[in-house]
Amino acid sequence: MHHYEHFWLNPTFWVAVSFIIFVVLLGRTMWTKATEALDARAAKIRADLDEAARLRGEAEAMRRQAEADRAAAQSEATALIARAKAEAERLSAATAAEAEATAKRRERMALERIQAAEAGALAEVRQAAAAVAAAAAREVIAETLDAKQDAKLIDDAVADLPRALRAA
Repeated sequence: MHHYEHFWLNPTFWVAVSFIIFVVLLGRTMWTKATEALDARAAKIRADLDEAARLRGEAEAMRRQAEADRAAAQSEATALIARAKAEAERLSAATAAEAEATAKRRERMALERIQAAEAGALAEVRQAAAAVAAAAAREVIAETLDAKQDAKLIDDAVADLPRALRAA
C-alpha cells in the first residue's frame, strides 16, 4: 500500500471529495426540483381550492336565484289562479244575469203573445156578438118598424146630423 505524505495527495481523498461535491450538487439540484414540484403542486391545489370556492359561490348564487325564481313563479301562479277564479265568478254572474234576462224576455214575449191572443179572441167574440146583435136587431126592426116609423127615424137622424158633425 502506498503511503502519501499529505492526505490531499491521496487519490482516495479526492475521490471522496468529488463524491461529496457530486452528492451535494446532485442533492441541491434534486432539492430545488423537489421544492419546485411541491410548490407547483401546492399552487395547483391552491388554484383548485380557489376554483372550488368560486364554483361553490356561483352554485350558491344560482341556488338563491332559483329559489327567488321559484318564489316569483309561485306568487305569479297564485295571482293567476286568483284572477282566473275572479274571471270565472264574473263570467258565471254574467251568464246567470244573461240567462235571467233571457228568461224574463221570453216570459214577457209569452205574456205579450197571450195578451195578443186574448185580444184577438175578445175581438172575435165581440165581432161575433156584434154580428149576432146586428142580425137580431135586423130581425126585431124588420118585425116592429113600419114605413112611417122608418121615415121618422131617418128624418130625426138627418136633423141631428149637423150637431153630430160638430161633436166629431
